[in-house]
Amino acid sequence: MEIRGSVALVTGANRGLGAAFVQALRAAGAKKVYAAARDSARVAAADGVVPMRLDVTHPGDIAAAAQKCRDVTLLINNAGINRGGSLLSASSLDSSTAEWMTNFLGPLALSQAFAPVLAANGGGAILNVLSALSWISLPKGPATYAASKAAAWSLTNSLRHELHAQGTQVVGLHVGFMDTDMTRVLQLPKADPHEVARAAVAALGRGEIEVLADGTSQQIKQALSAGVYLRPPTHG
Repeated sequence: MEIRGSVALVTGANRGLGAAFVQALRAAGAKKVYAAARDSARVAAADGVVPMRLDVTHPGDIAAAAQKCRDVTLLINNAGINRGGSLLSASSLDSSTAEWMTNFLGPLALSQAFAPVLAANGGGAILNVLSALSWISLPKGPATYAASKAAAWSLTNSLRHELHAQGTQVVGLHVGFMDTDMTRVLQLPKADPHEVARAAVAALGRGEIEVLADGTSQQIKQALSAGVYLRPPTHG
């Protein structure tokens, strides 16, 4: 899709990758960016940026956004949470419910609400922020989060089929650990969210449908056919 002159809605836009997306879109020539967050007061004000309240787990917020933002040509489902739970922990059902509400059902509900808007505006695009953990689970990693992102990957692929006829470009963005609040306590290499956002915006402009934004996601994608997800866990 053409980024210059576009109108985008970015969820989770108050920090991290969401805030980086807002900057990257404006730098690439987007005419307007609706910067959505649960607390719109935490969205940085800027020319061409419209802060708005949107909790992706609240149907009323989503319906109001779709009614207000009739000029949207690009939806970026970025909002996400990670409770860091293992599947067999005492809190795993609570963690899974919260993560699925935000990471899977939120993008689904927003895609349903904005599909007619995108169609009316020529097709446009939807970009879903996924994860390298869409494809694998780590021995000591956030298993419930990985499951929600795996479901979001499947959602992305299904949306691509269902929205093809109306000309909507559906993009999955995969990335490993990024230098955001979510991974602040982890001492390991992390991707720069601004570089990830710029790469994703450029890929949108080229008409791509999958973005592997860092070395981690690229390596894991290449290893899928070799059964990397089947390997026994290593500890040490």
